[in-house]
Amino acid sequence: MKIVVIGGSGLIGRQVTAKLRDEGHETVAASPSTGVNALTGDGLAEALAGAAVVVDVANAPSFEPASVLDFFERSSRNLLEAGRRAGIRHHVALSIVGTDRLEENGYFRAKLAQERLIAAAGLPYTIVRATQFYEFVATIAEAAVAGDRLVVPDADFQPIAAADVAAALAQVAVAAPANGTVEIAGPDRAPFRDFVARRIAAAGDGRTVSADRAARYFGARLERGSLVPADPAASRLGPTRFETWLAAA
Repeated sequence: MKIVVIGGSGLIGRQVTAKLRDEGHETVAASPSTGVNALTGDGLAEALAGAAVVVDVANAPSFEPASVLDFFERSSRNLLEAGRRAGIRHHVALSIVGTDRLEENGYFRAKLAQERLIAAAGLPYTIVRATQFYEFVATIAEAAVAGDRLVVPDADFQPIAAADVAAALAQVAVAAPANGTVEIAGPDRAPFRDFVARRIAAAGDGRTVSADRAARYFGARLERGSLVPADPAASRLGPTRFETWLAAA
């Protein structure tokens, strides 16, 4: 089966492509570097010719609210239209747990707009919402600097390894379309502060990490469950524990 991975040169895209190829699928890693640009539409028709499935894991080059919204709306419209013309039988897209709960954040608003376009397009689809990646916890920590300490929101967190996200996407790609949303998360749920503190400690950083209800998450105010699956019993859990990932990082 031919499967096209849009954003195939990125962190998730490379791993999805490799997993699908290992399973014997004809997999195309499509990105601007290979002449396929979903934002402009260039190369989409050629890349999708003969494909059964498209997996969209492309990310915006800028997180500025207007720019990121334009990216996800334009690229999704182009990809959906090209998919319709190519006869794509399953459109898979990576999104974020909490998109429908954090519209204060421009990136989350843009991902929600993308989800709505996909759901309304009339193509068989599955949207995979993932929690934050382990790989980005250090970046989140640096965004929380307040003097000589880190202040993070007083909320729950359940991050997941990027490799587990890629594995889930590969599984979804070859399964029947859900025509809805699947949520995936890591196996451990704990206060936001705990993950950040463990990540910086593993890097030899002794700064104090504290939680504050007023602290913002990239501009958005969090409730306790804003960043974790809405229905834990229905979500899929990646197998990689945070401490296992930390030991190998």
